Amino acid sequence: MSSIARTRKEHRLRRHRSLRHRLSGDAGRPRLAVFRSLRNIYCQVIDDDRGATICACSSMDMVRAGALEAARAGSVAGAETVGAEIARRAKEKGITKVAFDRGGFRYHGRVKALADAARKGGLDF
Repeated sequence: MSSIARTRKEHRLRRHRSLRHRLSGDAGRPRLAVFRSLRNIYCQVIDDDRGATICACSSMDMVRAGALEAARAGSVAGAETVGAEIARRAKEKGITKVAFDRGGFRYHGRVKALADAARKGGLDF
């Protein structure tokens, strides 16, 4: 791993730690945490008081289910599919309000597409 890549990861983790000081999920308003890799995007709804994941979804799940092509899993279209699915799964569990945790990533591109699709699916944040 080059020093540039390591530095970028360290910077992102520092931003994430800073964000987590201000942001926490509880039973009334759990945290919607997002992680993006080069090929996939993952999200989960977490109750930090209990330390439990309420529901989760990823682009790999959507590929396995046939709702998404493997080549598009890491794209903005893939993020929109995952956002709509996490909103559906959260609403099944009775969750409508969440706190959005972007994981230290900038709020644009795939992260923004996931957030917009989750809002469109009925989540309030």
